[in-house]
Amino acid sequence: MGMPFPGMDPYLEHPILWEGFHARLIPVIANQLQPRLDPRYITSIEERVVVEEPQYRIPDVRIEQLSDTGKANVAVADADAAVVLEASPIELRQKRIEILDAYNELKLVAVIEVISPTNKSGGDGRRSYLEKQQEILDRECHLVEIDLLRNGEPVFPIAASGLQGIPPFTFLTCVHRWPHRARFELYPRLLRQRLPRISVPLVAPDPDVLLDLQVAVEQAYQDGRYHWRLKYHEPCQPALSDADQGWADEQLRRWREQPPGNGQAAS
Repeated sequence: MGMPFPGMDPYLEHPILWEGFHARLIPVIANQLQPRLDPRYITSIEERVVVEEPQYRIPDVRIEQLSDTGKANVAVADADAAVVLEASPIELRQKRIEILDAYNELKLVAVIEVISPTNKSGGDGRRSYLEKQQEILDRECHLVEIDLLRNGEPVFPIAASGLQGIPPFTFLTCVHRWPHRARFELYPRLLRQRLPRISVPLVAPDPDVLLDLQVAVEQAYQDGRYHWRLKYHEPCQPALSDADQGWADEQLRRWREQPPGNGQAAS
């Protein structure tokens, strides 16, 4: 059930599928790390609730136009038809991984965030994320931020001019160690590259632990059977450049031609 791409699958960013993939990826990362953290450290999956700005929909409404006597209500009958909208806020539950020190009263050592589309767009989701980010940076713990999304504004606590000084990237992971708040360890990757192996810091003098992001993404992809769910026969959403879409189409063609048993979809 291998992925058709050497790195991140851009089709996973589809707005309908991303949140489900995000929910699968978080425990996969935690499970990959835990054996490497034993016996001192514990991975914990924590959740925060974000209430997004109201989303509008047209409800399925049937308007009664007859009075109790069975005659038409004049005021209603004479009025033009209205388009009815209902506003309902969306409650999002976003998970992250915390690494806790079992030798020191479960003190928070590191936080691993996988960025969601709401974090990179305007609105309550972004404001809530940046507030939580600052709370983490104010504490004595490390922060690892993994951005596998092509769209939206970056959330890293780095000036735009700083990002311009690194190699071109489609996806970016940032490791922000405590207490070196002016230092950022960045892992830039292009669409056509393998995702990185990341050094996750712990309590000195304990060595970093390795997170193989590519392996984690492929495991979540397989667990969710995304090879059957993604619409590979259609252009990617959000859209790729013409050159990247052509490259993606060629990767998918080769993937479909693989011998049976590799788990590829027939779409």
